[in-house]
Amino acid sequence: MIAGMTVRRLTRAGRRGNLCAMDIGCHLPTQGPLATGDALTTFAREADKRSVASLWVSDHVVFPRKATGNYPGGRFPHPPDKPYLEAVVALSAAASCTTRARLGASVFILGHRHPVVMAKMLTSIDALSNGRLICGVGVGWWKEELEILGAPFHERGRQADEMLRVFKALWTEDNPSFAGEYFRFSDIGFAPKPVQKPHPPIWVGGDSPGAFRRVVTLGDGWHATSKTPAQLKEALGRLRAAADAARRPFESIALSIRYALKDELVAKGAQAVVDELGEYKRLGLVHAMVDFRRDDLGRMLELLDLVTGTIRPAVDRA
Repeated sequence: MIAGMTVRRLTRAGRRGNLCAMDIGCHLPTQGPLATGDALTTFAREADKRSVASLWVSDHVVFPRKATGNYPGGRFPHPPDKPYLEAVVALSAAASCTTRARLGASVFILGHRHPVVMAKMLTSIDALSNGRLICGVGVGWWKEELEILGAPFHERGRQADEMLRVFKALWTEDNPSFAGEYFRFSDIGFAPKPVQKPHPPIWVGGDSPGAFRRVVTLGDGWHATSKTPAQLKEALGRLRAAADAARRPFESIALSIRYALKDELVAKGAQAVVDELGEYKRLGLVHAMVDFRRDDLGRMLELLDLVTGTIRPAVDRA
């Protein structure tokens, strides 16, 4: 069974009384003193040994010294000169040293790379990992970064929609062609196609009206960020309304979240974490990416043991 079909079946099963488990993944170490090959591959291998459901990266290419816009998780946590591995390369490294964990982005910013090049990189990851890619995507928030990379900030949503259509054309058509406002091509070959059929699942980030329209018209799932259970419940109501307006069955949308495991919460004990993740599970989420990045690999491995040995089994029982 290919990995993409597994995710879709879990998505449907998760709506039947929340009887299936909520998968739990984690963020790879990709920044600061752990922005090294040894740290990334050591953590990825240890997580894979513990049957972590997924391994994730975040996407920034440069950190401008000026920030316009609102970072979705609050104040942006990284100073401009902090080492930060490029997301596609980091995910490729994880693909090469693991065999089971799914590989995702929370999220790839669509304006950072030309969509034909990005489609090729993503299908390559899917091929190298034997069909384990989750294609998390978003439009970004950092005006200066996007403009440095040539993306039209105030048109980024419309351009992103076109990029996703480019991906799908290249991934699924025998003789792909496209004629849009921003991108055009025809009379080309594109191979390999993704291992997952019809293509890797596309999980869209953001909760604006435009993001929800993108979820229900172009996505396979929604990837929420930095939301309490109460905030998530409210957002799910808006997402359901968008799905209804588009005549998209709500149960066909995979629901996931990026969850920050901060030291203050860890200090309250494992049950506090289990309680919150249990709330997300009861709201119908099928996947949670637990982000416990620290600057010390030993500490990250300790938290990995906590998540896989104590928290995950308790959430499965919740």
